Amino acid sequence: MWIDTHCHLDAHEFGNESVEQARKAGAQGVGMIVIPAVETANFSIVAQLAASVDNGCYALGIHPIYVPNAKEDDLRVLRGQVEAALADQRFVALGEIGLDFFIPMLTEPAMREKQIFFFREQLKIARDFELPVLMHVRRSQDVVLKHARQIRPAGGIAHAFNGSFQQAQGYIDLGFKLGFGGAMTFTRALQIRRMAAELPLDAIVLETDAPDISPSWIHPGRNSPDQIPRIGAVLAELRGISVEEVASTTTANAKSALSRMIVS
Repeated sequence: MWIDTHCHLDAHEFGNESVEQARKAGAQGVGMIVIPAVETANFSIVAQLAASVDNGCYALGIHPIYVPNAKEDDLRVLRGQVEAALADQRFVALGEIGLDFFIPMLTEPAMREKQIFFFREQLKIARDFELPVLMHVRRSQDVVLKHARQIRPAGGIAHAFNGSFQQAQGYIDLGFKLGFGGAMTFTRALQIRRMAAELPLDAIVLETDAPDISPSWIHPGRNSPDQIPRIGAVLAELRGISVEEVASTTTANAKSALSRMIVS
């Protein structure tokens, strides 16, 4: 069995195919797909979508790219929604949250500070409810680590990890798993492939970030959760181990990172 630990199955790129995409992934052995929210407007959408498929679960959070239009009251809404969602076994984490210092607008001083404020407040919610987090980390590894050390959530996943070995160890020390996906399938992605090959296997989880970060055999087309087994096969090749070992270990790692997740 496989687990896609990060998939925006509600994205408009899927149109009305979201449920069919989940079914196709299930037929390929993807036993669970984690669907993170990105803003208060899609909290109910991801929850309903997760409930509508056999292999769906979800997270609630405010993505850093959506912070510019977010209001401080959205944090109150998030806290209330999280508290209510604790009764829902398909709710597994706070996310997608984090920091993005890649997009120029988000690096302007005022927006950088707003991102950090929203990130810290969401870490506090995760800490208060003892929840793991799905973290967006783009050109912000050290800053994310700094704040996660100060306001420690119950572990989680550093999504689309693309840092150094030292930074990877920082996340591991905080109880995080590291997400690897389509970027790992490109032969030119030397650092990511080296980390995928050399980091402890028990620190790695698989993800698609669909419809984004398409693997090499689809790029630049739309990514989908049914690609997880083939992405896992690339990881197996890089490490020189069996596909079965990658499937069983990364699934166990995902369950460890997201302890609320129930997989039959």
